[in-house]
This record gives sequence, structure tokens and C-alpha cells, in this order.
Amino acid sequence: MKYFLGIDQGTTGTTSIVFDEEWNICGKGYFEHKQIYPNPGWVEHDPEEIWNKTKESVAEALSQSKINAKELTAIGLDNQGETCMAWDRKTGKPVYNAIVWQDRRTSKQADELKEKYGKLITQKTGLTVDAYFSALKIKWILENVPGTKEKAEKGELLIGTLDTWLLWKMTTEKVYITDPSTASRTMLFNLHSNQWDDEILDIVGIPVSLLPEIKTSAEIYGYTDHCFIEARVPIAGSVVDQVAALFGQACFDKGTVKTTYGTGCFMLMNTGEKPVYSNNGLLTIAAWSIKGKIVYALDGGVYIGGAAVQWLRDGIEIINNASETEALAISVPDTGGLYFVPAFSGLAAPYWDQYARGTMLGITGGTTKAHIVRATLEAIAYQVAENLEVMEKDSGIKIKTMRADGGAVANAFLMQFQADILGIPVDVPVITETTALGAACFGALGIGELDSAESIKSIWKLNKRYMPQISENQRKAMMGKWKKAVARSRNWINTV
Repeated sequence: MKYFLGIDQGTTGTTSIVFDEEWNICGKGYFEHKQIYPNPGWVEHDPEEIWNKTKESVAEALSQSKINAKELTAIGLDNQGETCMAWDRKTGKPVYNAIVWQDRRTSKQADELKEKYGKLITQKTGLTVDAYFSALKIKWILENVPGTKEKAEKGELLIGTLDTWLLWKMTTEKVYITDPSTASRTMLFNLHSNQWDDEILDIVGIPVSLLPEIKTSAEIYGYTDHCFIEARVPIAGSVVDQVAALFGQACFDKGTVKTTYGTGCFMLMNTGEKPVYSNNGLLTIAAWSIKGKIVYALDGGVYIGGAAVQWLRDGIEIINNASETEALAISVPDTGGLYFVPAFSGLAAPYWDQYARGTMLGITGGTTKAHIVRATLEAIAYQVAENLEVMEKDSGIKIKTMRADGGAVANAFLMQFQADILGIPVDVPVITETTALGAACFGALGIGELDSAESIKSIWKLNKRYMPQISENQRKAMMGKWKKAVARSRNWINTV
């Protein structure tokens, strides 16, 4: 029996899953890491903690699978994307915490960069200039962390997203790479040359010598070392998390769409072998590179999805766990006119408003905890619906179904409301951990155990289809009110 390990390093924790050769789940490990908020609008992670939690999650997955690490055939990794860090080449120690994709400390610099070079950067990278991406976070580290410039000049500084950090650690400093899907989240990757862009690097002020080599998404990068697991296993796949989910959802045909419901919500559409540019606030990204051939995607990202539910639990403490939200939501017939725009870190696609902030509108004396919970779940669905609208406009493709994955798909109320507000079926697969599945599939491709992306289609199986149950008029009225609420939340602050 052959076994494949998929490691999904996400925003709130790391999931590791062992799959057998029939792609059944044999064992799973999951460990959360701390969210660090040093200042308003700042979000950080401890890279050493992430490394340790990754090792713990792998150990737990192997333990549940009742297999030894030596029985693993290949490993694939996905990462949380724009989150980035710098570390000392000699000591291997981070010089500062990882700055998370949600972090807004570089909003003003992003405004200035956008004004001067916005069109150039979008044309080259497919991205709108924003603090969301890695480039300005890296610049901030170089300019604000004592000693980093000197280390950089001496060639003693390494910079990367969390895939680069983990691969470097897993191989005891032998592998220093990233792939096009993650590189295209940095705002430094040229979609046309498939390499780091020298002009943008000069504009931002980041030496190319600090950055990792760009490899394809499926090839043998190196082998695990004893510091990670007690076995020499090929690490043969690495992609950004949302692309791993697109792959795990078997969205290989042009126009196929998936949305992952995690900390944020991320909708991706496969656009084939040519990049499709957006006029409505979506991102154009490199999805994956296999045997030198790149597939592109349109990306509609929502910053706050499951994080809003987490806030109900940890922030205002009106629920004890996320599983309560479904029963609370259906305990009331509607939100009682309440709309919640969870713009905790601004608004991403399609608005790209760094200065929006969370807003609740329509509160009355009759508003209850159940109404707030229902409005929170509905807000997730509304945000996804706005991205689907613009995705159809930009691609010129009518989306017939949407595949959904991530933790929130267990919430039947949310999935039904999502189908209602989209007006199309929402399909939930048997394996909802499609991000880790996609990562493992890249690993299998990288060592030749899977011969093509198409061979993964047979792995995908439908668990439940949610059909829309409201009228077009109802849908339009509800979306209209939502957009009105969003308008009230926008441009709330001018500084971060």
C-alpha cells in the first residue's frame, strides 16, 4: 500500500492528512497556532511555533493512520499565501514574526505605490496594489527590523512565504524554493515571464538575491530530514492553499469554480493556459505549473469568512463553538433586518478598500444573539455571491455550479443560503479537506504516481448538492440591501 501526505499550513492552524493509494483518508492531525496582534490592524504569526505545530500535526496524522513515516511515498505542501517572513541564514532563526496576509500596516505605502505604479504592477503581476500581498510586508521588515539591511548586504538574510520557510526546515536548510502559485501572491512575480520581476523589485526596493528560486508545482524538491520525520521521503509538491483546493476539487476545465470556506473565503476559477484580466476587482494569478506548463485562474478573495464566526466565539463570546451557529441561525426566520459587514481588515475583492471596517446595521430592540449569528453566516454567503457576479462578468462564462470546501461546508444553513443567494447549485464533495488533498495530489504528481491532473477527476465524489430555493426577486432584494450595508462600511478610517 502506498501513502501520500498532504500538509495544509493555514492561517489559524496546520492540518496534515495521510491518504492511501485509493485516496481514502487514513489519519489526520490538526494543531492551531497563536494569532498575534501587536497593534490595531497588525497581524503576526510566530514562524517557530508554526514549524513545531506542523511537526505535531504530521506526527498525529501518522499515529492515527497507524503507519510509520518510512511508509510514506511522497509529501505535498500548501501554504497560506501572502504571509511572509525573513530569517538569518546562519542561525536559522526568524528576525521577526511572520507578517500575515490580513495585516494592514503597509496600507499607506500601498496607496502611494498604487498611485505611481498601479497600472504597471497590475499588468505585470495580475494583482491590484494592496497591503494584502507580500511585497510591502517584506519591505517593512527590511526597513524596520534592526540589522536586516546589514544581513541582506552580507548575504545572510533569507526571505520567503511560509512554503519556503517550511521546505527549508523540513530538509534541514537544503531547499530554498517557492512555486509560481505562491510567487504570484507576492506582487513581485511576472505572469508573462514566470520569474521575479526586476523592475518591480527595484521600485519596491527588494534585492532579487534574497528571494527563493521558483520551481514548478510538482517535482521532487528534496527529501525530508530527521529533524522533521524519521524517514527520507520525497517532498514533491508545493502550491498556495487556494490553488491546492482548486486542484483537490478537480477544477481542471476552463470555467470551473470552487470556493473554500476557511478563515477567509476564496473563490477561484480555472481560466486555462492564458491569463484573464479583471475589470472588476478580481486577481489574475498563476494557478499551477506542471512540466513547465502554467494554468491560470481568476481569484476572488474575502478576508473574513470563518474568522467572523471565530470572533463571535472569542471576541464577543456569544457562542461556545462554531457548531452552534447552524441551530441558532435556523431558530429565527430571518435576521430581523440585521446586516453585518465583517470588514475587520478592510474589504478585499471586488472592493479593495483598505479602510472599510466591520459594521452592523438594522439593530433594533428586538435583535437577539440568534439574529447576529444568522447575519454573520449570511454575510459570508453575500461576500461570495458578489465575487461570483464579477467573475462571470470578467470571464464571460456563465457559472453553472460552484464546488465548496473547507470547514464551514458542514453548516447546512450556510450552504443552503449560499445556493439561494447565488441562484445556482452548490456542490459539497465527500472529502471536504480538499486543500490537503490537493497538496497530496501535487506530491503524487511530482514523483509520477499520478500521471496527469485529469487522473484526479475520478477521486472527486459528490456528497451533497444544495439547490436554490428562493425567487430571483427575493435574491435581488436581499443583495441590494447587502450592498447598501457594504457602502456604509467603506472608507471608515483613513490611517492604520
